[in-house]
Amino acid sequence: MATAALYAATVNLEGDREIARWRPVVQWILAVPHLVVVNALSTLRGILSLISAVAVVFTGRNPRPLFDAITMTYRYEWRALSYAAFLTDEYPPFEFMPAAADDGHHKDTGLTIAYPEHLNRWKPLYKWVLAIPHYVVCLALALASVVTMLWSGAAVVVTGTYPARSQRFLVGAYRYGLRVQAYVGPLTDQYPPFRLAA
Repeated sequence: MATAALYAATVNLEGDREIARWRPVVQWILAVPHLVVVNALSTLRGILSLISAVAVVFTGRNPRPLFDAITMTYRYEWRALSYAAFLTDEYPPFEFMPAAADDGHHKDTGLTIAYPEHLNRWKPLYKWVLAIPHYVVCLALALASVVTMLWSGAAVVVTGTYPARSQRFLVGAYRYGLRVQAYVGPLTDQYPPFRLAA
């Protein structure tokens, strides 16, 4: 299930729906070290995003090293969360190479954010207000994602197959949240669409 590059931020998943029945019981435990790193990286991302916003206000550009580092934190997060939610059985690497484009080394999951050469200098001051309706949707999606993961875990234990709709929903929910965060980030001026699909 791959996404088309219709938006600045793209997420894809090529995970197999046939999953060993024991994975939902154990895989999230194996992901704990990665989830600790994700927590640390999200703190770093907040600091880097603030510095980026100041740079955009003064220069109209997001410095490329900052942009690449922020994108790396999202990519690492996506790989760790997709493993923890047993969307993929490929253990994510402890890899911290800052780059906007995905290197393709992790075959099941990919995340890319297109680098903008220029950003509106004033948008970082008010984009977060424009994103308030998206925050409400993101909260609802987060709650629905927890329920979906629990349901999917039970389904895999019983059938050995990840429900296709659940898989699409979880990937779409992450994609939606990523686009909102990239917009407010400020990684793009492209207003995120109110849809889960690519």
